[in-house]
Amino acid sequence: MNVSRGGNTTLDLQPLLTDSDDSKEQEEKIGGSGGVSLHNGSGSKELSHREREDSAVFIKKIGSALFYGLSSFMITVVNKTVLTSYHFPSFLFLSLGQLTASIVVLGIGKRLKLVSFPPLQRNTFAKIFPLPLIFLGNMMFGLGGTKTLSLPMFAALRRFSILMTMLLELKILGLRPSNAVQISVYAMIGGALLAASDDLSFNMRGYIYVMITNALTASNGVYVKKKLDTSEIGKYGLMYYNSLFMFLPALALNYATGDLDQALNYGQWNDSVFVLQFLLSCVMGFILSYSTILCTQFNSALTTTIVGCLKNICVTYLGMFIGGDYVFSWLNCIGINISVLASLLYTYVTFRRKRAPDKQAHLPSTRGENV
Repeated sequence: MNVSRGGNTTLDLQPLLTDSDDSKEQEEKIGGSGGVSLHNGSGSKELSHREREDSAVFIKKIGSALFYGLSSFMITVVNKTVLTSYHFPSFLFLSLGQLTASIVVLGIGKRLKLVSFPPLQRNTFAKIFPLPLIFLGNMMFGLGGTKTLSLPMFAALRRFSILMTMLLELKILGLRPSNAVQISVYAMIGGALLAASDDLSFNMRGYIYVMITNALTASNGVYVKKKLDTSEIGKYGLMYYNSLFMFLPALALNYATGDLDQALNYGQWNDSVFVLQFLLSCVMGFILSYSTILCTQFNSALTTTIVGCLKNICVTYLGMFIGGDYVFSWLNCIGINISVLASLLYTYVTFRRKRAPDKQAHLPSTRGENV
């Protein structure tokens, strides 16, 4: 404050204004920095939430694949024991038992409100077509191949379904596999061809059954993926109505071929161990159907097919002792192992986690933003 010679006083407000402006600038800086900090904090929370979601999805992918692999392994061994070790005369009757188990289990589950799916309507069959036909054919011819071929050769020939699945995914779903996936698939096919070239227990009918099963497996995986994405029926509805619609055709086929009489007149029905394994085979058919749909939903049709072939690593070597119908040769063994190694390569390519690109895509940015 300045005092003039005339006695009047005047106020010099410039220092106060300057101080006030400086304090405002400091407040803006503090507020601005706090805003950036808050923004970064929310960005970190968003990134953390994204990481948790990615982890949950990854666990579902791995869990569904392992569940399907274990189910497929168990039913292959049980079916081989029932059809070959016990010489059960009809794989068609066994498929009828698996259809029945699926209908009963899912029907009871719906009544107990453990599962839910839409009620039967006039257009239900049209919504899921052609899945019921593919489902029945895949089951019957798969059991026929299991009965007529040794498990190591059955496992080797089943790998042809992988190439078919890859081509169908490209044609129907528009999914183009990477170069690494294609290399692993071609290596698996090469190993299977090498193994088949020296099959000392060759059975033409078994080979035909397996190749038909391969085509149906590829079609089933692709169409299940398509129906789950476009239909409101859901995975439980697909399982239930596939079995329901195909029960009467399967029963008629059993009756027409005489398999129904052969199965009912089978002499081992009083053997409690056989009956237990037969019932286990029927229930495992339902579990396999469920695990197949689950794995396809969380992964892809090609992944489901590959996982089904990966379990054949165990089936191949156990199959040398189960059933007693495998004839060893070095060329056959080398081809099987090449196919197995290629399956492992595909598994690594498919399930490795690519976290770095995801993190870069979701990093918070404050550039050009006003706080």
